[in-house]
Amino acid sequence: MLKKFDKKDEESGGGSNPLQHLEKSAVLQEARVFNETPINPRKCAHILTKILYLINQGEHLGTTEATEAFFAMTKLFQSNDPTLRRMCYLTIKEMSCIAEDVIIVTSSLTKDMTGKEDNYRGPAVRALCQITDSTMLQAVERYMKQAIVDKVPSVSSSALVSSLHLLKCSFDVVKRWVNEAQEAASSDNIMVQYHALGLLYHVRKNDRLAVSKMISKFTRHGLKSPFAYCMMIRVASKQLEEEDGSRDSPLFDFIESCLRNKHEMVVYEAASAIVNLPGCSAKELAPAVSVLQLFCSSPKAALRYAAVRTLNKVAMKHPSAVTACNLDLENLVTDSNRSIATLAITTLLKTGSESSIDRLMKQISSFMSEISDEFKVVVVQAISALCQKYPRKHAVLMNFLFTMLREEGGFEYKRAIVDCIISIIEENSESKETGLSHLCEFIEDCEFTVLATRILHLLGQEGPKTNNPSKYIRFIYNRVVLEHEEVRAGAVSALAKFGAQNEEMLPSILVLLKRCVMDDDNEVRDRATFYLNVLEQKQKALNAGYILNGLTVSIPGLEKALQQYTLEPSEKPFDLKSVPLATTPMAEQRPESTATAAVKQPEKVAATRQEIFQEQLAAVPEFQGLGPLFKSSPEPVALTESETEYVIRCTKHTFSDHLVFQFDCTNTLNDQTLENVTVQMEPTEAYEVLSYVPARSLPYNQPGTCYTLVALPKEDPTAVACTFSCVMKFTVKDCDPNTGEMDEEGYEDEYVLEDLEVTLADHIQKVMKVNFEAAWDEVGDEFEKEETFTLSTIKTLEEAVGNIVKFLGMHPCERSDKVPENKNTHTLLLAGVFRGGHDILVRSRLLLLDTVTMQVTARSSEELPVDIILASVG
Repeated sequence: MLKKFDKKDEESGGGSNPLQHLEKSAVLQEARVFNETPINPRKCAHILTKILYLINQGEHLGTTEATEAFFAMTKLFQSNDPTLRRMCYLTIKEMSCIAEDVIIVTSSLTKDMTGKEDNYRGPAVRALCQITDSTMLQAVERYMKQAIVDKVPSVSSSALVSSLHLLKCSFDVVKRWVNEAQEAASSDNIMVQYHALGLLYHVRKNDRLAVSKMISKFTRHGLKSPFAYCMMIRVASKQLEEEDGSRDSPLFDFIESCLRNKHEMVVYEAASAIVNLPGCSAKELAPAVSVLQLFCSSPKAALRYAAVRTLNKVAMKHPSAVTACNLDLENLVTDSNRSIATLAITTLLKTGSESSIDRLMKQISSFMSEISDEFKVVVVQAISALCQKYPRKHAVLMNFLFTMLREEGGFEYKRAIVDCIISIIEENSESKETGLSHLCEFIEDCEFTVLATRILHLLGQEGPKTNNPSKYIRFIYNRVVLEHEEVRAGAVSALAKFGAQNEEMLPSILVLLKRCVMDDDNEVRDRATFYLNVLEQKQKALNAGYILNGLTVSIPGLEKALQQYTLEPSEKPFDLKSVPLATTPMAEQRPESTATAAVKQPEKVAATRQEIFQEQLAAVPEFQGLGPLFKSSPEPVALTESETEYVIRCTKHTFSDHLVFQFDCTNTLNDQTLENVTVQMEPTEAYEVLSYVPARSLPYNQPGTCYTLVALPKEDPTAVACTFSCVMKFTVKDCDPNTGEMDEEGYEDEYVLEDLEVTLADHIQKVMKVNFEAAWDEVGDEFEKEETFTLSTIKTLEEAVGNIVKFLGMHPCERSDKVPENKNTHTLLLAGVFRGGHDILVRSRLLLLDTVTMQVTARSSEELPVDIILASVG
């Protein structure tokens, strides 16, 4: 019996949890009471409660002690006390995976399951299925089938849900219960119907046709359960997504018909499903938006919230579709529920006109302090979208953001604001100085290291390009004096960038860096010493390579290469070109990571896709002397249709003088096995096929890989583009689909594949140059060439920029791939590395008259990449 606490005990916290200080050994000692006769139901139920509490608190019960307690507990089945019996079922389920020989209670549970006491039957089914393994399941199969079609809803539901759990370990057995589940699906009870449909779907979910038939069958006759309707809507929308089906599909018609259902939950589920379907047009969204508009005026807060949140999501992609709801949304701005009011305003911000922004910002500022950080982030996201839509309003929106930045808030909220301000600064050059000044004020008392280092990185990147760069130095140097080591390291890097780009400030920066050399922290001292030595050389090329643009190599790759170099001493100096490039350029990673990477404790870095390929190819003897892998194509190229008998996909791997084509092959015919599979290739240019590495065997539905090694042309090295005709050759051996037995004799066969193209982009790896001008100066004009071309088929600058970036396979720098509106001239800046490790930079000036004229200037550290670029464009 639990101790009764008086008011004083409650106030002191003594009565908060009577089970708080339990000891496992004492509780297991108490469990001996289970063996006493007569059984004391109340006392035994309390001890079982203690055991369950210990298990759920994570207390470890040894197998022996758990088994002893379990066996003692089985004697409690002699009592008919309903509370004690329910506690027994719960204990069986919890201890089934700890104790041994739990199967001993099968007969007791089977007796309860088939007995006359309905309150026992449902829980007994659940407990029995928890302890029954696949070998014992057939013994209780008859009882399970009876339970599924039982007239008592609780028993039927228990059996159906238990069957769903059993699918994971005994799919074939449960599949035999489909007829009973079909019968249960016709039940008048809403939960039984829901659970029955759930079981039927999970049995058939891998058979798309069977699922479609199930949907059409049950939707034709109508369902009684709103839960079942909701599940069928989700299944139908999943099928539509997988099929990329048109909106003429009966599945879409079913979802749309549910918008007229009498149950509100079904109507909302249907509206939500239509809204989330990819590729829906504004016209197809209209019925769903109309329903959500009605919900906006519902007296139920949950429905209003659901409607406005979903409309908010629609407004991100189809603001015009939501415009009709603007009046209803404006009524929700004064809703007593602040979450609904916030979502209403942010939706209006996405759909409203430019003239309504000021009024909406005033309304939202009146209760910003009352809403949670989660909804403040939603507001910030809406403001970010607005800045892109109405760039002329950036001053109003920036002021609002700065006010929010000064208020209290958590990390995610503050990060959202900082991200938004940075995106505005990048999009609107007029807002740069104002934005940087406000961010400088913010880091004066910023408590978040990640945000402080991110802002310092931005200051180092943008500050030197402003009209008065010296005003930012005070804020940056304050971080060196006042902050902890991670922020100090970021501040030192920012100072060095000012010194590298501004000769007037360089003497002052050198003085500040000399002070940092005496810092307590190793990282700060090392950075200061390094930057000091580079800046004292006063060479633009050094500044660009070591301060402004940094390394573009893969860090794990550099680590491996250095380790290999130390293991195999050589007289040659370490060559950085032997290190694979970073597949995600370092400058594109979150900027704060560059400022704090060396300060944090080293972590295990996950291998990139290219590093995995490097290891796989190095293991093939024929590829031993190819050197480091330069680039792998980002996506495999399909050389067959997905429905054909053989599915072939090709990944292109580029080395300094060779190409390796990796063909991933799948045989979809179950009555044959392919052996010695190769893909024979015929090039149109001077490429030379050197060797084939076959896939030894391709059994049914088991992927295999074969390779083709090709040498790059040496006589005409500018001919990089080439088309290969491909034929798959192999030996076929017929086999029995049921037994897998294979014929000893086979016959030769071949299969024609799609042609495979090698383009200029396959020879160039994208790299990001944060400061393009510095990189341009660093490469120098020794191998600079310039030509002018007319792009006769292209009519807009946006199209021209997109085509050039895709064709060259280079990375657009300094957001130069964004073409300003109403401009007829634009300069595109591109950076990359040509195979062999040669930096290649392209400055493309575009002029739009009737057609687009393009002046291309290319620079590289070697002549060949420049010639190849100009020859390919021409």
